Amino acid sequence: MDREAAHGRREWRGWREAAQEALYGPEGFYRRPEGPAGHFRTSVHASPLYAAAVARLLARVDAALDRPAELTFVDMAAGRGELAAGVLAALPGALAARTRVHAVELAGRPAGLDPRIAWSAEPPAGVTGLLFANEWLDNVPVDVAETDTAGVRRRVLVRRDGTERLGEPVTGAEADWLERWWPSPPEPAPHTGTDDTGPHAGTGPAGTGLRAEIGLPRDLAWASAAGSLARGLAVAVDYAHTREARPPFGTLTGFREGRQTRPVPDGRHDLTAHVALDACAGPGALLLSQREALGALGVTGARPPLALATTDPAAYVRALASAGEAAELTARGGLGDFGWLLQPVGLADVPLAG
Repeated sequence: MDREAAHGRREWRGWREAAQEALYGPEGFYRRPEGPAGHFRTSVHASPLYAAAVARLLARVDAALDRPAELTFVDMAAGRGELAAGVLAALPGALAARTRVHAVELAGRPAGLDPRIAWSAEPPAGVTGLLFANEWLDNVPVDVAETDTAGVRRRVLVRRDGTERLGEPVTGAEADWLERWWPSPPEPAPHTGTDDTGPHAGTGPAGTGLRAEIGLPRDLAWASAAGSLARGLAVAVDYAHTREARPPFGTLTGFREGRQTRPVPDGRHDLTAHVALDACAGPGALLLSQREALGALGVTGARPPLALATTDPAAYVRALASAGEAAELTARGGLGDFGWLLQPVGLADVPLAG
């Protein structure tokens, strides 16, 4: 193969390979010093109520485990350790003394993080407790398939500038995954390229526009993460969809400096796609919306009684602010629609109820 042909092969890559380098390579998006919070706002950043709710869940897991001498909280894709620090701060003193907190992140340990929080690139193995992955799986890179005009699902290839073309047909385990978890719509529909979360207009391949993200790597990543627990609960929270309502044009998109953009694998953009959480779920798993899960953990968004404004105005203002934050975390059409996958490991059921 001559140098020009070799360069052409490197230039056009599947989305999984391109995104892996763009997000996690030496100059990748998640290596940048500002961290994810510099570009988008998650539930962790929206309110300390979120970390407090996760701390309550950890306490319920502790009770279900009969209060082991050492309890572990693992924060997957920890960013700059915001959730890990928030959960540790929200734990009662006695429980905090028994809890070991591990933040899992490829980027280096941030300055000033609580020294009680361990920092590593991989989750610890064989621990007992709660593994919590907030908006991790949507950033586990996956390949994208698009149906060509003959009805064949082909891998979408992409260049660093975001330009796409169709590659080889999807075969093997990936084709089996698509058939089981993201079957083709019964009647192809034209795609205008105008929706915000689907492929970007003007640079896509010459197919029908019907797309799917091949979620097999996420299934494997989640099984590995949950499998690091000896006993306890593994929780994944993310943008999600189910088999009955897969988006026909896919969800791959980009973010930069708080704005949604077309997906460009250049290391300057976050690249994300919604997660088929039902495909990730193992035996005994529970799938809920964030609204349902946080409601079970005491976060409802209910306004305080108006009478409190008369008897204790300062307390009323604090309660009103808290209710506003809770409302954002549980809002329909917003954070409340996130999916929660709760996977018990060595437990009879999910210890969600108090």
